[in-house]
Amino acid sequence: MDPRRVGKFSRTKHKRAKADLAAILRKSWYHLRLSVRHPSRVPTWDAIVLTAASPEQAELYEWQLRRAKRMGRIASSTVTLAVPDPDGQRIGSGAATLNAIFSLAMHYQKLCLDIGPELSVVVLVKWKSFQFLALMVYFYYQQAIANGGNSGSFMKSEESLSAMVKFMAKKHILLVHAGGDSKRVPWANPMGKVFLPLPYLAADDPDGPVPLLFDHILAISSCARQALKNEGGIFTMTGDVLPCFDASTMILPEDASCIITVPITLDIASNHGVIVAAKDGILNENYALSLVDDLLQKPNVDELAKNHAILDDGRALLDTGIIAVRGKAWEELMSLYEDLVAAWVPAKHDWLMLRPLGKELVSKLGKQRMFSYCAYELLFLHFGTSSEVLDHLSGDVSGLVGRRHLCSIPATTVSDIAASAVVLSSKIAHGVSIGEDSLIYDSNISSGIQIGSLSIVVGTNFPEEAGSTAEDSFRFMLPDRHCLWEVPLVGCTERVLVYCGLHDNPKNSLTKDGTFCGKPWQKVWHDLGIQESDLWSSTGSQEKCLWNAKIFPILSYSEMLTLATWLMGLSDHKTGFLLPLWKNSRRVSLEELHRSIDFSEMCTGSSNHQADLAAGIAKACINYGMLGRNLSQLCEEILQKELSGVDICKDILDLCPRLQDQNSKILPKSRAYQAQVDLLRACKEETTASELEHKVWAAVADETASAIKYGFRGSHCFTIIILFRGSSAYQNKNDDGFVDHPFQPRTVKVELPVRIDFAGGWSDTPPWSLERAGCVLNVAISLESSLPIGTIIETTKMSGVLISDDAGNQLHIEDLTPIATPFDHNDPFRLVKSALLVTGVIHEKLIESMGLQIRTWANVPRGSGLGTSSILAAAVVKALLQITDGDQSNENVARLVLLLEQLMGTGGGWQDQIGGLYPGIKFTSSFPGIPLRLQVIPLLASPQLILELQQRLLVVFTGQVRLAHQVLQKVVTRYLQRDNLLISSIKRLTELAKNGRDALMNCDVDELGKIMLEAWRLHQELDPHCSNEFVDRLFAFADPYCCGYKLVGAGGGGFALLLAKDAESATELRRMLEKDSNFNSESLQTGKQREREQMGLLTNRVERNEIKAGDHIYTYRAVFAYSHHGIYVGGSKVVHFRPERNLIVGAETSSETQNSILPSSCLIFPDCGFRQPNSGVILSCLDCFLGNGSLYCFEYGVAPSVFLAKVRGGTCTTATSDPPETVIHRAMYLLQNGFGNYNVFQNNCEDFALYCKTGLLIVDRQGVGSSGQASSVIGAPLAAILSSPLKLLMPSPVGMATVTAGMYCMSRYATDIGVRSDVIKVAVEDLAVNLGWLSRHEETSEENKSSNQLITM
Repeated sequence: MDPRRVGKFSRTKHKRAKADLAAILRKSWYHLRLSVRHPSRVPTWDAIVLTAASPEQAELYEWQLRRAKRMGRIASSTVTLAVPDPDGQRIGSGAATLNAIFSLAMHYQKLCLDIGPELSVVVLVKWKSFQFLALMVYFYYQQAIANGGNSGSFMKSEESLSAMVKFMAKKHILLVHAGGDSKRVPWANPMGKVFLPLPYLAADDPDGPVPLLFDHILAISSCARQALKNEGGIFTMTGDVLPCFDASTMILPEDASCIITVPITLDIASNHGVIVAAKDGILNENYALSLVDDLLQKPNVDELAKNHAILDDGRALLDTGIIAVRGKAWEELMSLYEDLVAAWVPAKHDWLMLRPLGKELVSKLGKQRMFSYCAYELLFLHFGTSSEVLDHLSGDVSGLVGRRHLCSIPATTVSDIAASAVVLSSKIAHGVSIGEDSLIYDSNISSGIQIGSLSIVVGTNFPEEAGSTAEDSFRFMLPDRHCLWEVPLVGCTERVLVYCGLHDNPKNSLTKDGTFCGKPWQKVWHDLGIQESDLWSSTGSQEKCLWNAKIFPILSYSEMLTLATWLMGLSDHKTGFLLPLWKNSRRVSLEELHRSIDFSEMCTGSSNHQADLAAGIAKACINYGMLGRNLSQLCEEILQKELSGVDICKDILDLCPRLQDQNSKILPKSRAYQAQVDLLRACKEETTASELEHKVWAAVADETASAIKYGFRGSHCFTIIILFRGSSAYQNKNDDGFVDHPFQPRTVKVELPVRIDFAGGWSDTPPWSLERAGCVLNVAISLESSLPIGTIIETTKMSGVLISDDAGNQLHIEDLTPIATPFDHNDPFRLVKSALLVTGVIHEKLIESMGLQIRTWANVPRGSGLGTSSILAAAVVKALLQITDGDQSNENVARLVLLLEQLMGTGGGWQDQIGGLYPGIKFTSSFPGIPLRLQVIPLLASPQLILELQQRLLVVFTGQVRLAHQVLQKVVTRYLQRDNLLISSIKRLTELAKNGRDALMNCDVDELGKIMLEAWRLHQELDPHCSNEFVDRLFAFADPYCCGYKLVGAGGGGFALLLAKDAESATELRRMLEKDSNFNSESLQTGKQREREQMGLLTNRVERNEIKAGDHIYTYRAVFAYSHHGIYVGGSKVVHFRPERNLIVGAETSSETQNSILPSSCLIFPDCGFRQPNSGVILSCLDCFLGNGSLYCFEYGVAPSVFLAKVRGGTCTTATSDPPETVIHRAMYLLQNGFGNYNVFQNNCEDFALYCKTGLLIVDRQGVGSSGQASSVIGAPLAAILSSPLKLLMPSPVGMATVTAGMYCMSRYATDIGVRSDVIKVAVEDLAVNLGWLSRHEETSEENKSSNQLITM
């Protein structure tokens, strides 16, 4: 414990508002879903254990645990186990904890996990006092007694136990005490109180299963797993309490136990356990951590005062039943079993020493102390009575409650169901009345049933009477404040109908205000003529109470209904025959019911009931609706029905054609197709479903086109409905009716910034933006004081279109008419081709009498999250419209790019192009319609705000990339399925965008940070893989310095946006990032680090005035996918080596290949592009060589340590360079004579430059060449393969990454030309002879032709 934080526990009143229940639960559920979907990032429990009252109840719990796994509440890797109390005896929570731990160890052993020698069977020692049952797992005690202290068996036992302890000590275990009978909530007995319905946040997922108390406990506890960190431990909770607080913020002492407490009023404290905490401890605004001095059980006020348990504010610390044990305390807990809490509290040692095993417990566990973690903001929701359950569904939390969930309810004109009634997983017939604030769960309520207010009906199935109508008189009435439920019994065909008053306490005896149906027992006897002896036996020592009263008859259902009305005192006609009917029937008590429940029948009945409801909803959705429900989720429930689940899904699938016929003009085809895909998968027709998925995406593109005044004609044949293009002064029509444009030399250059987004992403993406409003808050930024994305388009006299990019790719297209969708995903020119389509350049024949030359560049890594692809598309579209006098307004360009991305097949929304087209900070909204309307509102930021953002915002490149379309398809599919969690998340993102706008306008940058954090959480809700372990570590590292952070764009890598708490924190964070070895210059870069290149590695970047003749220079292509190398020969000229096919730019004939100078757009240097026929060595000007890329200088003569430190190949070599004049001679000689055939692995541009610089040549050119890039390509997979056997030895991801990176670097080092022994120095004049090259002039023209055919269109 940090002494600087220790102070006197003042016990002053903490006037803090209780935690926002909705916010806490949503955060906890988000954490739970993330831990289940991505446990490698967010650790989950190794095991979840439930205690049960009996083996039969344990079977039910096992079924519920399997359900929780199926519904995504528990990770598939988590071991689950339900442990019954031994012999069905209640042994107390302490002994039950120890029994559960031991049972889990045995279960691990059954799973064939290696935990050491097999352990002996547990021995149960029953002591005279039934309240104190000790479970002795310490096997050596048993063996010592049985064998007279034989040391051999003792040593064997100790070895077994030691292995078990070591194995279990590493595990993170959640233990929920759910055993025992629920006397005060008797209707929850059949299901177990921990599984009672609790529809908090049910409206967030209306087609999902009804949330249970257990589900919320799992959500809260998933955050507690984070608090345990990497230390093994156990987190113990009770099954009738929902402690609502952010458990991830708990501060748990290391190697100790800690009980979670909360200040509570004395009236509540007197009915629960109370903790007496030491006066000294760690105080914080949100919690207090102090040692436990004493434990009190249901103390009165005098006992509280006597034991100093009353705080200064008049409250006491409530024992929530939550205990966390970490580290050594957890390991030692497994060494001795009994009243563990008493052993950790010194005040209880004297008492414990007198108990069996007391001395051993004090000796073993007494050296550890228990702490109290007092969470001031914890909401303690106790579900101890039926009235408490209803209280938690009304009042302040009523807004959280889903009052109608997975139910079938008739129209309001044929039923009377109160708006405040909660109806869950139930079918309600016409002619039913349900009163206010009642709870109906898992039931079928037939016509003629009246249920009063504040009543509970669970698992009840009223049979329909033949010929009954809504106008018939009521068949049965449940009065106000009553509970009704059914119980299937073993060996009984009929379910038993059970009932009692809401406030009846079955534990209260006759002499202690015991009641039945709200009436004292004496009045019940008097009104009904029942005798005491009819209910209780005269023999026996048990107190007489409702729990053991034999009052519930087992008869036919109608007879049970009639007797229920009589027993509740509602019969208003002659009832003389009812008393003998009741007396002569077989009757059971609540206690007997609890022991005889047919849990298997309960599980089957519940599954079938849920499946029938889901099937009814799905059929109604197709027959009458607009497919607004999540059919995929409903089908999951339908498939739980025994035998017939698939057949039901097939019946629903058969209804789909009628759906399309009825709603073809209204229902989006994409949604209709997706519904069929989901149904086909439910019917196990995966092949047909996969084929139909193509129609889904084609429909999305078609719908997007329609929203932008475009449409499709035929299959993938694109027709343009012409948008307003503006007038043209020089347009004339020729004889064919086409517009004829006289050639005029024109040049258009468009450069755009990239964008970073704060909130609102995904609401801009079709089909969401076509059906719902979207809002995005983003800002345009430059990189390194320049606009990184751009294009230059020039008119040319030569017909056709010549396209080139910064990757060195070129393509000349003479005839544009064959350009059509779909495009090959590997086509590097599909973006420009799509732009030619959407701008009408092709179909309007705007370039009949001229040609176009289009150059594009993007000096930012692809997959950076900065909207690179969309903004580049915007630049090309805008430039095309400008050069053809079209409508180049930003709004028109943004809409066209939205369509363009659908044609490309990548999908995407409008926020990226809006971010690049409009400067500064802007708030953009979209409104569905034809056309889609966009409203861009620039935010007029004050100079103070701009300054603060510049000081506090950091943009950090993670060094990892991920393409948005990989995420987009999953998100769009979930939207088309009507995944309600996704829909609510995107709705919230739009709200955050609005809140962010207000925060910026009010200069509340801290509030913007909170918005960024929530937006980041929601992005992970949409896609758990949008983050990774490295990003998580980065954000955890930055958290103390930041008030907000997120990845920009779709996530998964790229750039991170960090908002520091203040300017000083930003400066310190930047310094710490540079200093920390986990986040050094080889991992990431900040926006201020100009000396590092954008890929986050140590850079060789230079300025033009720094290079000298004879230098080996290079630049990156394809947004850092590879680099291109050459020799700078002075005079702004570079000699470099390229594949010949990239030099042929689409000539229709082979005659162009005979030219010595390529057709070039370079107007400054006429000889730019010079090369000999059939040679790949070319002379270019420096501008053309760089292609808008940055300039880098290759390093020679580096030390091996420097070489190995380079993460990327192709930047340096250990070999030394020859003098510059020699280097230039070799380059110019090879320009005239060639360098052989280009081969990406054995003879590439880097090999050419290396030879020019060193004159070294590998003797055997059959292996990997001297190129660092080539060895990088070979080395990375090799390293991964070679290092894979080491995974078990080094489970740490960091260790694994280090090994792989190390082997990768070593493989590059081994192939470096300065290290290899198989190299010789060869004069340039002897090069052809040494290698046996054929003269390029002798190659056949046939080869030339085939080369042309590969790239000519």
